[in-house]
Amino acid sequence: MFDEIKGMINHLEEKELKSLLLQFFLRMQAIEERKGYSEQQFFLDIKDTYNELLKYQKNQASVKQPTKFHTTHIVFGNSPTGSLRIALKELGLNQQEKIIAFSDLFSIGSIWHLHDSQGIANRYEWLRTHINIDDEVLFDYKDHFKQTVINIKQTPSHHPIIIWVGENAHEQTGLRFVLYLLKEKTNNIFIINTNEAYKKHFDRSDTYFTPLHMGELSSDVLIKIYEKEKNGHALTQKERKVFEQQWEQLCEDKEVLRIWDSHKIMSVPETFFDEFIINTVKKFHQKKKQNDFIKSARIIGEVIGHLDQYVGDQFIEYRVRRLIVDGIFDMEGIPKAMRYYSIKIR
Repeated sequence: MFDEIKGMINHLEEKELKSLLLQFFLRMQAIEERKGYSEQQFFLDIKDTYNELLKYQKNQASVKQPTKFHTTHIVFGNSPTGSLRIALKELGLNQQEKIIAFSDLFSIGSIWHLHDSQGIANRYEWLRTHINIDDEVLFDYKDHFKQTVINIKQTPSHHPIIIWVGENAHEQTGLRFVLYLLKEKTNNIFIINTNEAYKKHFDRSDTYFTPLHMGELSSDVLIKIYEKEKNGHALTQKERKVFEQQWEQLCEDKEVLRIWDSHKIMSVPETFFDEFIINTVKKFHQKKKQNDFIKSARIIGEVIGHLDQYVGDQFIEYRVRRLIVDGIFDMEGIPKAMRYYSIKIR
């Protein structure tokens, strides 16, 4: 029942929600001012409104929407999703090609049996207890994740599926996870490797820039990549089977940190970057007085800027807090978010 109510509210427009809230407040005011409007009548009106909304939602769900999409893109992360959405719009394809996105970072956190409900629950618990994430994001996390899985599995069989990945553990882990979810599907599946495509189609001899992940590429770059790569090689059944088997091995691992090394996903201990974090703080101390506290956001930014792996600032911030607990760093402030506290070597 809770999920039904939440789904009903989520489908309302902002103006509808405001109008509904205003009605409730006006009725409550009428009760307070004793204008012949009773609490019993208030309850009956609320009940009628609830039933009308449920009826409206069921009617909307029963109306079969015409299929207008003919291609499905699968992307990992909010930033690349936004850039690809702009790119498809610029190409005039946004009404024909849909995007399914995982709003997640697969290089960190539990992926043990992530293809089933218990695995999703385990991942949620690890994120909740280790990573500073907004309560609102956590509240909907499991529902959003499960719905994304459903959307992928329900991709129409005639849709070619294009999976966008770069040379990093996040997108490569996501690729293997998605191909496992699609193992029973007969769709033609294409992989666009953004790193390879970038090297192939953009002459960058004047710069050392190499994209760490798809989110670092602009919509203009994605337009050119898509135009050049969209008619590429569809995965064979043998190639798909290799990715599926790699997922079956990967999802048995209990480590919560993955890196990309020699074109392979490597599971490593969560302490893997700790020494680098400590040395970064020491370098700051060499420039300043030894007992000076340094903003943790500054340290985390410096670490992220020099890593050749995509693990996100939230994971590095988690490791900073762990090093505080372990007595390596002293802290000043409140560690509710990286901007609220400073650290120094103990």
